Amino acid sequence: MGLKTGIEWTDATWNPVTGCTKVTAGCDNCYAETLARKRLHDIYVRRLPVVDTPENRGDPFAVRLWPERLDHPQKWAEPRMVFVNSMSDLFHTDVPDEFVLHVFEAMLQTNRHVYQVLTKRPSRALRFWRKFGPVLGLQQVPDHIWMGTSVESQEVDYRVRHLRLLPARIRFLSCEPLLGPIALNLDGIAWVIVGGESGPVRRAMTPAWAEAIRDQCLRHRVPFFFKQWGGRTPKARGRLLAGVTWDELPTRGTPVS
Repeated sequence: MGLKTGIEWTDATWNPVTGCTKVTAGCDNCYAETLARKRLHDIYVRRLPVVDTPENRGDPFAVRLWPERLDHPQKWAEPRMVFVNSMSDLFHTDVPDEFVLHVFEAMLQTNRHVYQVLTKRPSRALRFWRKFGPVLGLQQVPDHIWMGTSVESQEVDYRVRHLRLLPARIRFLSCEPLLGPIALNLDGIAWVIVGGESGPVRRAMTPAWAEAIRDQCLRHRVPFFFKQWGGRTPKARGRLLAGVTWDELPTRGTPVS
C-alpha cells in the first residue's frame, strides 16, 4: 500500500520498483540504500521477486520489480500526492520498458492522485515517452503526473535540458542533496525543491547556495520548496531559510511551455 512518509513535499510513497545503482556524486550517501540495508533486508530476503538472479540474490538494494503493488493506487479512496519509487528510479536501465508502461497505466487509471516521478535518468524518460506516449494515446504527460529530475550540482545540469524535452505539463527539479552553487535555466520548469544531505555521513550545504536558487525561482516566478538543511537526521537543523518556511507547490492544471 502507499506508505505515509516524513518527506515534506509529498503525502505518501509508492514503490512498484525498489533498488538502484549509483550514477553521480549525489548518490554517494544514498538514503534509500541505507534504508534498504538497515531496515528492509529481512523483507527482501524472504520475498524474492521475479527479477532476482543468482547475482543479486541477497542484495537488499538490487533492482527488483513488485507487480503486486501496481494496483495499490486504486485502493486509495482519498486523493493524495504520491512520490513514485522513493526507493528506486523508475527509469533505471534494469527496469524493462514494459514494466514502466504498466506503472504509467496504473497512474493514468487513478488521476485523482498526483504522482511525482523523480529520476536521475531523464534521457531514458524522454526515450520511453517518445516510444510509448503514442501507445497510451497521449501527446504529453498529463498534469497529474509530475516529471522531475535530480540536479545536485552544476556538473549534472544537463539533466534539466533532457527533462525540458519531455512533453510534460509539470516538470520539476530536486536539488537535493545540494552539493554546490547552481545556475539553473528554469524555462519550462514548474517547481524546484532544495535540500541538504542527512545521515551519519553527509556533506554540508552552504546557505548561499540555497538562497541563490530561491532567488532564481523568485525572479522566474517558479514555486520554491525548501525541504531541509540536513544533518545527522533530516530534521536536525530545521527547514527555515533566512527565517522563512518555503512550502510552495506548482498549480495543478497550469501548463508549462
